Amino acid sequence: MATNRTFTMIKPDAVANNHTGKVIDDILNAGFKIIAMKYIHLSTSQAEGFYAVHSERPFFRDLVSFMTSGPIVAAILEKENAVEDFRKLIGATNPANAEEGTIRKKYAKSIDANAIHGSDSDENADIEGNYFFSQFERF
Repeated sequence: MATNRTFTMIKPDAVANNHTGKVIDDILNAGFKIIAMKYIHLSTSQAEGFYAVHSERPFFRDLVSFMTSGPIVAAILEKENAVEDFRKLIGATNPANAEEGTIRKKYAKSIDANAIHGSDSDENADIEGNYFFSQFERF
């Protein structure tokens, strides 16, 4: 069953390249409401915990290094059919394959520095949102 909330994270590359405001504008203009948001520089242990599902993958160390290279903006978003609609808005993981007008097509540089994270399921949206926000930090 689809829910009305998803989780996103504007990644260090997009923050460093001053795309944060433009990405947030894209999100709001697509009809999403921001329920919670925070600007944070992830520690190694925070990044390892968030990406623990990938801990056995060969790219894990590089991913953790990238995600701790600068601040990120984490947010919980609300809209009907949030996960699916947000995945469409951000575009393919590889920006070279992303559709025109998507966040990754506009702001990402590579498959590794791909500007933004979006939950891939309702279940993961809940898990990922809870990783960064307590129930008291949400509207």
